[in-house]
Amino acid sequence: MIPDTSSRLLAARASLVLAPVLAAVSVVLQPDMSGDSAHQLSVLDTTPAAISAAAFLLSQLPMLVAVLAIGRLLLPAASRLSSWGTGLGVLGCFGHIAFGGLSLAMVMMARDPAHRATYAGLLDRVTTSPIMLVSVAGLAGTVIGLLILGIGIFRTRTGPIWVGPAIWAFLVIEFVGSSLSPHASYLSVLLLGAAFWALVPSLSQGSTAHDTELVGHDHGLDPVA
Repeated sequence: MIPDTSSRLLAARASLVLAPVLAAVSVVLQPDMSGDSAHQLSVLDTTPAAISAAAFLLSQLPMLVAVLAIGRLLLPAASRLSSWGTGLGVLGCFGHIAFGGLSLAMVMMARDPAHRATYAGLLDRVTTSPIMLVSVAGLAGTVIGLLILGIGIFRTRTGPIWVGPAIWAFLVIEFVGSSLSPHASYLSVLLLGAAFWALVPSLSQGSTAHDTELVGHDHGLDPVA
């Protein structure tokens, strides 16, 4: 990323750090959501479940900024991968925001035991309606977007060489491994955190290089190679 201001650089750094942290809070506190809508409502009537849902929703803002920062970081050397990865990643964040809003609504439904059966029927209708295409778009955008950004990171040797493969491993473990083991999400969020945090120094290096280039142009000099 080549930030225009120090505030943008700070926002990018903070987002790369905060997105995995909030995701980890959501994963650690999330109850077992396997089962039908009635079961899901029965396990959401707790404070940890509410915090988990709120953390997931809040994590999408720093995730959005982190995707934009990574895309900008890749732009000079891999413009197509940057454009596609960023666009799909942003789509994924918006889809997850919609899903996060539904999760918070489910928490409020769970706190009304007298009407849970009615709410469960409503949720069953929602999950089989075209509205869920938004959730599908969020899932597809996140998976494909991060996959493409990981390829760009690996091809351009941005950050440590293991960052790209770590993002790919996160995708496999989170979206495939989680269906096999309830503990897979713990490992996946650690991989995401390691990958994002390893990219923070690259933002500073990009900013320094950009500042040097601007100084060279201001003095009528060629940028330092």
